[in-house]
Amino acid sequence: MSEHTNGRRRTAALVAGALIPLSLVVAGPAAAVTAGPMADAFAGAATTYEVPRDLLVSLAYAETHLDGHRGEPSASGGYGVMHLVSSKSLERAATLTGKAASALKTNDAANIAGGAAVLRAYADQLGLDAAARKEPGKWYQAVAKYGGASSPDVARLYADTVYEQLAKGIQAPTPGGETVTVKARTVTPDRGSYAKAKDLDNPSTFAASTDYPGAAWVAAHSSNYAVSNRPTSDAIDRIVIHVAQGTYAGTIDWFQTGPRPNPTSAHYVVRSSDGAVTQMVREKNRAFHAGSYNRRSVGIEHEGYVNNASWFTDAMYRSSAALTRNIADRYGIPKDRTHIVGHNQVPGATHTDPGGHWDWNRYMQFVTGGGGNTNPHTPESVCGTGYKVIDQAALGTAGTVFLLYNADNGNNCVTTIKKTSIGTASAVSAYLEVEGQTRATDSGNFAYFAGPVRASAADKCVKWGGKAGASVYDSPPEHCG
Repeated sequence: MSEHTNGRRRTAALVAGALIPLSLVVAGPAAAVTAGPMADAFAGAATTYEVPRDLLVSLAYAETHLDGHRGEPSASGGYGVMHLVSSKSLERAATLTGKAASALKTNDAANIAGGAAVLRAYADQLGLDAAARKEPGKWYQAVAKYGGASSPDVARLYADTVYEQLAKGIQAPTPGGETVTVKARTVTPDRGSYAKAKDLDNPSTFAASTDYPGAAWVAAHSSNYAVSNRPTSDAIDRIVIHVAQGTYAGTIDWFQTGPRPNPTSAHYVVRSSDGAVTQMVREKNRAFHAGSYNRRSVGIEHEGYVNNASWFTDAMYRSSAALTRNIADRYGIPKDRTHIVGHNQVPGATHTDPGGHWDWNRYMQFVTGGGGNTNPHTPESVCGTGYKVIDQAALGTAGTVFLLYNADNGNNCVTTIKKTSIGTASAVSAYLEVEGQTRATDSGNFAYFAGPVRASAADKCVKWGGKAGASVYDSPPEHCG
């Protein structure tokens, strides 16, 4: 979950000198379940199809934030809480469950059962036996296939997002007014063949050729944009804000797919959970995102749905605003609502995004500097649910290194949060050394923070510390049980 050159969250932790996916300790306590029809549907589907309940909820939350959108499809044709995609998983779910496609689209319980059935079918194809099916980490390849990505790289990004959500835990309200809860748990995913896929959250994917230093690079399909020579050929004087009506991984996959009848792309995609940024079209080229404004604008797509405000996080607003501010400064675009517009404001547009839940006042304050230079991340958001700060040390004016503890699983976590050069890659590090074990360190040129570095340290002394700028902190052995 470390944020590196572009502020992307890496779905791994450095422990004992090695990069371990997500975590390295045994699973935590069982999920806390709040009674209600959706919670019951998840429990029932998990039992019927022998899918780990927490994993099923985490997948659904990563897809839709548990919002079925009243039977309306996503931009990629996905329906319901489990995002069953027409011509793909929807029809397969109908065959496996014997339920009509219309019910799978509109009925939450049917949709959840359909998603569980499809996921179980993938597990069967992988040969998971009854014992393996009880271990959430063994389902990784099935989860990757469920996302329907067109490339192994995006399939890995999709699955990593689900397992990251499982590690963080969930306490999510549903449109029906109940709350579905998954307690944070640490799981080591078995990536299988996807271990060889490119990790799109890894700093090695960041390209020097990106226009924005805070972005990773994943190229859109060549049919989804027009090669150009802007701003020489066309002046760039607008920035268009979009909402994807889908997930981060799904949007990246959609822009990579082609050719198709309605080519679509944007220059950038921003993730909800942590503000990670991926560039898919060079700014000199014309992305197909805003009709009559394609020639004159840069398009920024945001993960989420216009009718669900839960996707519009502080981290997303701040990260997107930093990107917009950078683009505006480079092209001399005025930082106002005449030149920074929603898709719905483009002449002739039929789209409604970013919609009424998008907080333009807040966003523009960040764009113009009214809080936009504040690090959007906290020690708790970096380390995850259940971790509390127990110690900290200032690294001059450049940042602060924090030591956190999770009483539920006995784990410590260390992260260094930057205070200067926010959103720009600069040297920063964090380390944790448990008594009797090898020191684990996360170090590099990161945009927002280093870490999290986690390890089980109950009843043991730890050394911890980090570096930001020219300042270093190294603790003595302390916090001994």
